[in-house]
Amino acid sequence: MNHLLRAHAPISEKGWEQIDQEARERLEPALAARRLVDFSGPLGWEHSATSVGRASALPDAPAGEVSGMRREVLPLVELRADFVVSRAELRNIDRGALDADFEALDAAAHRIATAENAAVLLGWPGAIRGIAERAPHERRSLGSAPEGYPPLIAAAVGDIRAQGVGGPYGLALDPERHRLVAQTAESGSLLVEHLGKILGGPILWTPGLEGAIVVSVRGGDFLFESGQDLSVGYDSNDAEQVRLYIEESFSFRVATPEAAAVLAP
Repeated sequence: MNHLLRAHAPISEKGWEQIDQEARERLEPALAARRLVDFSGPLGWEHSATSVGRASALPDAPAGEVSGMRREVLPLVELRADFVVSRAELRNIDRGALDADFEALDAAAHRIATAENAAVLLGWPGAIRGIAERAPHERRSLGSAPEGYPPLIAAAVGDIRAQGVGGPYGLALDPERHRLVAQTAESGSLLVEHLGKILGGPILWTPGLEGAIVVSVRGGDFLFESGQDLSVGYDSNDAEQVRLYIEESFSFRVATPEAAAVLAP
């Protein structure tokens, strides 16, 4: 038994299969930030800190004529989004229903994916320094007219490349601007195709972001370490509802701030 306590839930094997499948289907499109960074793990729920490869001197030691150092680590953070599933709907799943009402699960999956994106890309005060916080380049205003995006994104790529950071490059776009880019044509072809040629990497729909961030996806610049990857656990139940949650633990650090450029909304 592990801390998710799934064995204690009044949910059949078929019910868990549908819940897990629904969670995966809702999470994967929204988890944009982790597709732009180096993902390692999962290392398990018990994994609590990431080594940053540094140490700081201690002011004294337990005995004379020796010195002491303390290893520096980055504590993992935890995210959790709660939701409920009705027991009536779980019984329908056991009867063979394939159209279960998972509206609350879908909302929880969107919330936690949005939170992860925001933590990695924008930062989480007191917990994580995000990519946008560390990026040193001039912040250009993206604006709302998608026809003006190519020169701005090309300039952001140029800023990163000028610091010796090679490509390919990826682009995180907030949902509304991603929609505009996907729908806009330019000289007979879609704008997204033009941007893809500039970047050479992915263009991602990114809930939790406003504006855009261009990053190098060559590897080694942005490090996401997963303790427990996103998983569904059991909290409690009554006669009508089962209370569940989606949970994860992770650390994030920026190794190369120059590998990102922010386009402000």
